[in-house]
Formats: sequence, C-alpha cells, structure tokens
Amino acid sequence: MADLDADFKKAQDDLKTLTERPSNEDLLQIYGLFKQATAGDVEGKRPGMLDVKGRAKYDAWKELSGKSLDEAKQAYIDLVAQLKAADGK
Repeated sequence: MADLDADFKKAQDDLKTLTERPSNEDLLQIYGLFKQATAGDVEGKRPGMLDVKGRAKYDAWKELSGKSLDEAKQAYIDLVAQLKAADGK
C-alpha cells in the first residue's frame, strides 16, 4: 500500500509538469478520481443548475461512487501516465 500511496503522490507531481493542459473531460475525470481516492464516496447535495462548474465536478465524482480508495488511486495513476505519454514526457 505504501507503494500505491507513493505512486499516487508522484502522479500528482507529474500532473503539474505537463506542458499541455488536459481536456475538460480529462480534468473532470482527474478531479473525480482524486476526490474518490482521498475522500471516498461523494456526500452532500448536488450543486444547482446555475453552478455549472460545481455541478460538473460533483457529477464526475458521483460517477465513481462505490470505487475503493485504492482502485481510485490506481485509476488516477494510470490516467496521469496516459496524459504524460501523450504530452511526450
């Protein structure tokens, strides 16, 4: 588990070094996976219709409900690795 946590931290650092900004879809997926990996299933009310950004982030996180923290960490690591490869790093 320590290796997974170390890889998760490295992926967070790697994400900051990308030269190309990920797509909005990728950013939402990254957000949802990060929140699921660090906080577990989403809680609270879905933001209102006027909070488009907050609603999109909530929905991205909500889609991952039931995924374990370790599964979410691994998916986050894998997604960042894909983005890094596409970025040419």
